[in-house]
Amino acid sequence: MPELDPTFTALPLRALADAALDRAAALGAGHVEVRIERTRSDHRTYRDAALESASDSEVLGLGVRLLWQGVWGFAAGITLTPQAAARIAEQAVEVARISAAAGSRPVELAPEPVHRGSWVSAYRIDPLSVPAPERDARLIELSAALLAGSGVDHVQAAVDAVRENKFYADSTGTETTQQRVRIAPALTAVTVGEHGFATMRTLAPPVGRGWEYLTGEGWDFDAEVAELPGLLAEHAAAPSVEPGRYDLVIEPTNLWLTVHESIAHGTELDRALGYEAAYAGTSFATVDGLGSLQYGSPLLQVTGDRVTEHGLASVGWDDEGVGAQEFEIIRDGVLVGYQLNRQMAAERGLGRSNGCAFADAPSHIPLQRMPNVSIRPDPQGPDVAGLISRVERGILVQGDNSWSIDMQRYNFQFTGQRFFAIEDGRLVGQLRDVAYQATTTDFWGSLAAVGGPQTYLLAGAMNCGKGQPGQIASVSHGAPACLFREVNVLNTNAEGGAL
Repeated sequence: MPELDPTFTALPLRALADAALDRAAALGAGHVEVRIERTRSDHRTYRDAALESASDSEVLGLGVRLLWQGVWGFAAGITLTPQAAARIAEQAVEVARISAAAGSRPVELAPEPVHRGSWVSAYRIDPLSVPAPERDARLIELSAALLAGSGVDHVQAAVDAVRENKFYADSTGTETTQQRVRIAPALTAVTVGEHGFATMRTLAPPVGRGWEYLTGEGWDFDAEVAELPGLLAEHAAAPSVEPGRYDLVIEPTNLWLTVHESIAHGTELDRALGYEAAYAGTSFATVDGLGSLQYGSPLLQVTGDRVTEHGLASVGWDDEGVGAQEFEIIRDGVLVGYQLNRQMAAERGLGRSNGCAFADAPSHIPLQRMPNVSIRPDPQGPDVAGLISRVERGILVQGDNSWSIDMQRYNFQFTGQRFFAIEDGRLVGQLRDVAYQATTTDFWGSLAAVGGPQTYLLAGAMNCGKGQPGQIASVSHGAPACLFREVNVLNTNAEGGAL
């Protein structure tokens, strides 16, 4: 595995932290946290096998968060000298003093052991260490192969790559250094004809891997690109779905997004307590239902974690110095846990934080953010063909697309990339214009079978938004293929008013 980037560890991390911690203590602060972060992001797009745009950005700075007389204060800056770090600590205390006039209840934090160490995510080749012409050549090669496919008129492609370094120190003695790498490639084929136009995208998820992902480790891009033109041609000629109730076999390339929106966001404790109401809404899964709310079928087992290999939310420690861990959210269909940071855990008397604090930049305060939230497969569960064999009239769903959900994470609808009609336990061709619609508890309550480990995939997103000012976090969601009974299916053309 790679080592920590020496250009980051060569920064005067300890001296900067000491200056901020000492100055904050001298001004009467209690708990103090210092984060020094550097994040480099590269975004590249391609059109018809040619580079269209490229951007490369880097953020480097220092943030100080502290409690002064039980009130939060925060400040940040980009000048990395001990004098500047001390001044940032002074500004954080000033913010707390002003905020104290509001007279809010003093903040308490759940206890956490002292941690010291370093951690690097699971990847082999830092994509940002690969020369840009080499990266371009690979995406252009895949684009050209797709563009050469029968019926493909245009190809769009993109790849995002991120390397994130963080140094954290606090007044309890915790001191950690971390490095995470993630990558998100995608290619979309476009066909234009009498039917209008139709598109189909690769199903490869973003992952906590390096450049090796584009060369066959974790996903076979060449094989998927070779398959895509035929699938797109069938999709373009497919009949439009007849609305009604269908059994759905949903593969993890689609199901991850339903997990994200209806379970993962719904079980953020700050949302359930109303802290996100002004911006992102609340949650139907209120705290009075902890231990009793029937979120779904007894087959539904959901965990949160920050430890899964290649997970986009996996870390060694969160941004409050809490050690990464795995925890239960839904057991046998019942809500049994929330995502917590130290303040939320203490506020509700829930014991130790489960490590869900994250800030996307040194200039932002850590928020309670989503970990990897995943459905456990059934150890003896069937494969996808086995799930399909249980369906008389239904639809197989693959790939994510558009979605809509209300502010309480309760009423929703989702579309997808690929839909295949199922009749008498076998696939009989693609369908178009499909969306499935339900309430969260009805949908997960209709879960009738969970696929085995061979159907499991870790998917996710690089751009989950939250907070004011807005922050972006990357998060993975693992899921097996699952069978749902009698789900309402809409025709998107009809719903949109098309003739």
